[in-house]
Amino acid sequence: MRNGNLAKKEVSRLLAIDYGGKRTGIAVTDTLQIIASGLTTVETKKLQAFMEDYLTKEEVECVVVGQATRMSGELSDIEQQIVPFIKFLKRRFPQLKIERENERFTSQIALQSMIDGGLKKKKRQEKGIVDMVSATLILQRYMERM
Repeated sequence: MRNGNLAKKEVSRLLAIDYGGKRTGIAVTDTLQIIASGLTTVETKKLQAFMEDYLTKEEVECVVVGQATRMSGELSDIEQQIVPFIKFLKRRFPQLKIERENERFTSQIALQSMIDGGLKKKKRQEKGIVDMVSATLILQRYMERM
């Protein structure tokens, strides 16, 4: 349904990951790939098991992994953990398309969006919510440039 092609019916989702040292935010699209929504936050140490389970149950066309960069354009230290995770996905799901999307400022934008949306301060302090909203922003950015 993207790009004005109403005749093509999509049946698989796009999934985005905001990879973090402790927690990882995950967002997905609907099966028509129109709307990006936060799915969950997973402890990063349990991420591989979560992905195994999710990807065997759901039709996912592409996984978009946030690319962490510094203001200088250099890759952030967390990339040392992201690269092995991507290798795991490629090994375990060789048919799966994996893309990278710059995640610069997504946490700050997510927090501001939560403030603008009227989310109470106590709820905003739950870091997992920020991670999930950040993953949604990563997915929206990817969809906008498709």
